[in-house]
Amino acid sequence: MTRYVDEDLHGAEFRECDLTGARLIGVVMQDAVIDGLVTNLVVNGVEVTGYVEAELDRRYPVRVLIRSEEPADLREAARQLHAAWAATIARIRRTPGIERRSVNDEWSAAQTLRHLVFVHDSWFRRCCLGSTELFTPMGIGPDVEPYRGAHGIDRSLDPDLDEIVGVREAQAAELERWLDQVTAEQLTAPAPVPDDDVWPPYARGRSVQQCLRTVLNETFEHHNFCTRDLDLIDNQAAD
Repeated sequence: MTRYVDEDLHGAEFRECDLTGARLIGVVMQDAVIDGLVTNLVVNGVEVTGYVEAELDRRYPVRVLIRSEEPADLREAARQLHAAWAATIARIRRTPGIERRSVNDEWSAAQTLRHLVFVHDSWFRRCCLGSTELFTPMGIGPDVEPYRGAHGIDRSLDPDLDEIVGVREAQAAELERWLDQVTAEQLTAPAPVPDDDVWPPYARGRSVQQCLRTVLNETFEHHNFCTRDLDLIDNQAAD
C-alpha cells in the first residue's frame, strides 16, 4: 500500500479509486466529501456506517423497499423510482438545454439517462430475463474494452431528450409488467445470465433478485446524482 507522510493533499480528488483498507492517521479532514460504496468505516474509533445507512433510509424510504424480498415491495420501489424520475425530467424540460450541462466532470442528465438505458439492457434484460438481444444503441456503458462499444452500443450517437425519455419509458413499462407477474420463487432463482462475453461479466452466480436490486439501486443512485448536479447548476445561475 502506498504510504503518504506529511503530504499536502488539500483539494485532492480521488475518482473511481479502490481505497479498501486505507488508513488515515492523524489527518486533518474538514469540509470533505465521501461518496461511494462505504462499509466498515471507522472514524475516531467509532464505526459510522450504520449511522449513515440509517440516516439514508430515513431520508429515502425507497431504499428499504429496494432491499426487500417481497415482490409487492419491489413493485412499489420501481413505481416510486419511476415517479421520481418523471418529476426530474419535467424539471429538466423547464430549462431547455440543461440536460446537456455537466458539473465537476460528472455525467450530464442526458448521459445519466443513457447510462440507465444500458443498465436496463444489461442487468435486467440479460440477467433477469436471459436475453441475448443487442443492447439499445444509445446506451452508455463501461469505458473499458471489450465492453466499451460492444453488443450494439453506438458511441457516435447523440440522441435528444425526447428520444432518450421515450426509450426509458418503454423500459420502465417492461420492468413494471414483469414485476406485476414475478413471484418470490422466481426472484430467488439463479439469474439466467447468457453464457457469453457480454456485460456484466460478474453477474453469474447471482440470483434474479440480486440483479434486479442492481437495476433499482442504479436507478435510485443516479437519480440522486442527477438532482444534485441540477441543484448545483441552478445555484450557479442564481449567483
